[in-house]
Amino acid sequence: MPTKAVTDASFADDVLNSDKPVLVDFWADWCGPCKMIGPALEEISDELADKVTIAKMDIMENTNIPGQIGVQSIPLMVLFKDGQPVAQKLGAAPKSQLKGWLESVL
Repeated sequence: MPTKAVTDASFADDVLNSDKPVLVDFWADWCGPCKMIGPALEEISDELADKVTIAKMDIMENTNIPGQIGVQSIPLMVLFKDGQPVAQKLGAAPKSQLKGWLESVL
């Protein structure tokens, strides 16, 4: 399953009201490390599709939710379970580290 683009308008439905955990990658087009982890997140999204939804939110096009959550640096990945943030990871990392971290917090 490919990653899902979420917006300020769709965040409540796509993330907070999801019946399974959602990892939100807060990113921007100008962010080099964000672009580096993009392909890894796509692969992880396919590999863990039955356990988690991986979503991406462009902080330049959507400013309300990142502001409410307090996003100050990117890439920032926040895992939401039952509508609540339960874990976060800041910065780029190799796919194996990203997947290992995500599996450890699911």
